[in-house]
Amino acid sequence: MSDAAALPAVDRDRRHWIAITCGAGALGGVAVAVPFVSTLSPSERARAAGAPVQVDIGGIQPGEKLTVEWRGKPVWIVRRTKEQLEALKKLDDKLVDPKSLRKPDEFTPAYARNEWRSVKPEYFVGVGICTHLGCSPSDKFQPGAQASLPDDWPGGFFCPCHGSTFDMAGRVYKNVPAPDNLPVPPHMFVSDTMLVIGEDKQA
Repeated sequence: MSDAAALPAVDRDRRHWIAITCGAGALGGVAVAVPFVSTLSPSERARAAGAPVQVDIGGIQPGEKLTVEWRGKPVWIVRRTKEQLEALKKLDDKLVDPKSLRKPDEFTPAYARNEWRSVKPEYFVGVGICTHLGCSPSDKFQPGAQASLPDDWPGGFFCPCHGSTFDMAGRVYKNVPAPDNLPVPPHMFVSDTMLVIGEDKQA
């Protein structure tokens, strides 16, 4: 007869519960250690945070916007209509920095210092963060009178936090809290339907 069988029932139960408790404690220790050890090596997301982002833009229709993340920021890709591009030509006197000359190294790469602020006129690529206090503006692409917007609104972006307005090229209007245009990130087109954000070999 084994030693365990010779023990009274109470002792056998006690030994059984001690074994269960020790096992649970060991498992708990492993559960705590694994996440801790995993924090010592960077995640895939962290490693990719500063890397360029490749975006298929083939499905964006005129007048539509696609949002992607680059370096933890929302980046808008807007395929502008012909009407929206035409409207950009008439706004210079209403804008703070129509030629994108203020803080160019910070806000506008050399190849985007034009009236459409992009490599290709049809596409606007901009960081969707207001230059006032960091809110994210809303799309207000529909022209015409709307709540909180002027009656002759040509279409663009409206920041609901403090009322800053931007045109369809991300250029800031006069007399609003935002001091600067929306930033244009480094970007390049590698084909008609493929855009790379975070890299601009042509610059």
